[in-house]
Amino acid sequence: MAQLYYRYSSMNAGKSIEVIKIAHNYQEQGKRVLVMNSALDTRYGTNVVASRIGVTMPAIPFDENTSIMKVYDDAMAEDSARIHCILIDEGQFLTAEQVRELSRIVDNEGIPVIVYGLKNDFSNHLFEGSEALLIYADKIEEIKTVCWFCDRKATMVLRVIDGKPVYTGSQVLIGGNDSYIPVCRKCYSDPDLEAIKNWKQE
Repeated sequence: MAQLYYRYSSMNAGKSIEVIKIAHNYQEQGKRVLVMNSALDTRYGTNVVASRIGVTMPAIPFDENTSIMKVYDDAMAEDSARIHCILIDEGQFLTAEQVRELSRIVDNEGIPVIVYGLKNDFSNHLFEGSEALLIYADKIEEIKTVCWFCDRKATMVLRVIDGKPVYTGSQVLIGGNDSYIPVCRKCYSDPDLEAIKNWKQE
């Protein structure tokens, strides 16, 4: 039975490489996959899912105005071959309506959908997409990674600007290792400021 999966983590947990790996596994078996990524993330170019280790894969971009159902319908009109799976990276940037569309594709078309993304932003509020996924997903799975400052599990994201932690501002500020650090709850509230300076110098 097809299900909607939400796999979340802090930064630097390998979400994008998981998307690429799963897509590759399907394609290696001759199975068709739709891969999508947020149009907001252009750090590695457009129309791609890109891992920090340098591996990329073509992807269909989505923004807040994208109809996921239309993307699916257009893909079927272009090639009637069965779609075996839909994979989405940066799922926190989905709208609630887009998550509901994904739910309908799972329920009505029998296609599994796997969404990867952050759960909470740098100020520890849920993104619209992550909140909707927590409500609608059939399976919610955490991908674990380690706090940058200690050995605890990273559950939060620390935004750093000019070598200093920042706790207020716009929810969306696209960045990677240059702007965000995966941290545990303790180090989020009391980060090692000297270590941040060294991090910025690396």
